[in-house]
Amino acid sequence: MKKIISKSQAINTMLALLFIMLIFHILVMNGTIPYDIVWAGKISNKEEMSMLEVISICINFFMIMIFLLKAEYIKNKISKKILNVIIWLLFALFSLNTVGNIFAKSKFEVLFFTPFTLISTILCLLIVIDRRPHKINTTKGLFEKESN
Repeated sequence: MKKIISKSQAINTMLALLFIMLIFHILVMNGTIPYDIVWAGKISNKEEMSMLEVISICINFFMIMIFLLKAEYIKNKISKKILNVIIWLLFALFSLNTVGNIFAKSKFEVLFFTPFTLISTILCLLIVIDRRPHKINTTKGLFEKESN
């Protein structure tokens, strides 16, 4: 089966999307973009918007850090298993967010954020799945990864 996108391309694409999202949330917070098009159109005042946008910005920084660590752009001693578990959780978050965006009150959110979160969901999956070929261990009848 031919690869659609490499793991490093998926990580770099995810980082680009997250940086775009970070800028978007900063623009919402400073009033350049109206806040009624985010959070499913349920924000009722600027104080509520500020609190939710600070949370969004912090979450975006966290996700950016996770993918920088996964790509080893930042040298670390964090287990790859831990990073993969976090990315699986992000996969779940983006999956649920995609469903939520489909039912948002804001047409902008439906048209822009639904594809954004769907693409993010797919990228997270591509980043954590092991696409190396497996071979059958004939002596035990179990699958084992080929050594590279």
